[in-house]
This record gives sequence, structure tokens and C-alpha cells, in this order.
Amino acid sequence: MDVGSARQELQVLVDGGIVRKRIHQELTYREMYTTVENLWSLLYMTGYLTSAGKADEDGIPLTIPNREIRSIFADQIMELFREETRNDGESLKQLCGAFAASDAAGVEKAFGGYLRRAISIRDTSVRKARKENFYHGILMGLLAYKADWIVTSNRETGDGYSDILVEAEDGSLGIVIEVKYAEDGDLESAAKAALAQIETRRYDETFTDDGIENVLKYGIACYKKRCRVVNSIISAPQNSQNN
Repeated sequence: MDVGSARQELQVLVDGGIVRKRIHQELTYREMYTTVENLWSLLYMTGYLTSAGKADEDGIPLTIPNREIRSIFADQIMELFREETRNDGESLKQLCGAFAASDAAGVEKAFGGYLRRAISIRDTSVRKARKENFYHGILMGLLAYKADWIVTSNRETGDGYSDILVEAEDGSLGIVIEVKYAEDGDLESAAKAALAQIETRRYDETFTDDGIENVLKYGIACYKKRCRVVNSIISAPQNSQNN
């Protein structure tokens, strides 16, 4: 699926759309992986894609048959994305370095670069929570690159459950991240709302209670393949500042 056009077509399918393909119903095992075109035949014959109408000279209109199988597609896409990014050490260093340096613009640039290469969940029939979970999962996979960071998800802290908490093993740094999907495309408002949620629900409390003074808070909004990142800092009780 590294073929650009195949990735675009897979994006259409995950979004709930239709692609038209010629189906070869008598593939041998040896032929399955010779071309990306044979993949569509395999997915159709195994029920992961279904016909969405009548065939014509251009082939059969194909679509993902139901929500359960769309979920399988999304999970597999996520795993492939994680495998791909593990080999991109330099970009991962830049992303994690930007998070640690309280560089919101750097985080936005690096994370946005990954989103442009990823297949996202944009189907209007998919609930907002599912879309947020997808971007949440991408970010969790990227942050796990840092061996000396403890990355946890949906952990109870303050007055609720934070999306992502990152703690340096030596206790020198804590990072709180809230991710939102901007349904209307207003990334700025969604990012600020995510940061405000961290503040009002005191998600940073788990770090401050443990005496971690360098706490960074990030509100991240995503929409299709774009993102917006805003942040604030607690560097010490007597010397806090906002970005």
C-alpha cells in the first residue's frame, strides 16, 4: 500500500466512500502479492469489501460493508503506521524534543508532517469520539519512541481522565496532552478548548502532587490531515508562565 494512489483509495474507503476496481476471482496464492491491484480482489473475495452497485466496463464499485470491518481497517492502518514510524528515528527525535522544549510550533510542524502521510478517519458516519481516538492513538505511538518517557492514556487525574500523560523517568518533566477533533474545521478554537479542559479539570495535578515542577500542558486539535497545537507551562510555583 506504499503506492500513493492505493493509499488515496484506501482513504476513500475508510471515509465511507466507493472505489471502482476490476476483480480477478481466480487468484493463486503466488499471484496475490504481485501487484497492488490484486489486493482489491483479495479484500473483495474475503468479505472485507463488498459491492456497492452494478459492475460496468471500469469494474465493480467497492465499499467497506459495515462499521465493524471499518474498525478492523482502522486498527490495521494504525499498526502499519506505527511500524513505519519506528524506522523514522530523526523525525521522532524532533517531535519528542519539541514536546520537551515547550515548542508548540515545533510539535505542530512535526505532528502535522506525520498526519499528512497517514490515513485518517474522516467518515462523517463515524462518531467524533472514534475520530479523536484515532489521532490519540497515532500520538501515543509516536511518543512511545522515547525510551525514558512513561506514556499513559486515559489515566484518572484531577477531576477526570486525561488523554495522554508523559512523565520522564527521572521526574524532571511532566507533559499533559488533550486531543480533540475539530468537526467544523476550526482548529484554533478546538485546540484552545482542549487546553482549557486540562486547566479546568486540573489534569496536571498528578504531577504537581508528586513534586514535579516542570509541567507542560498541550491542547491539540486535529481535522483531517491538519493539526493545531497550543500550550502552557508550569516551570515552578513561583515562576509560572503561559505561552
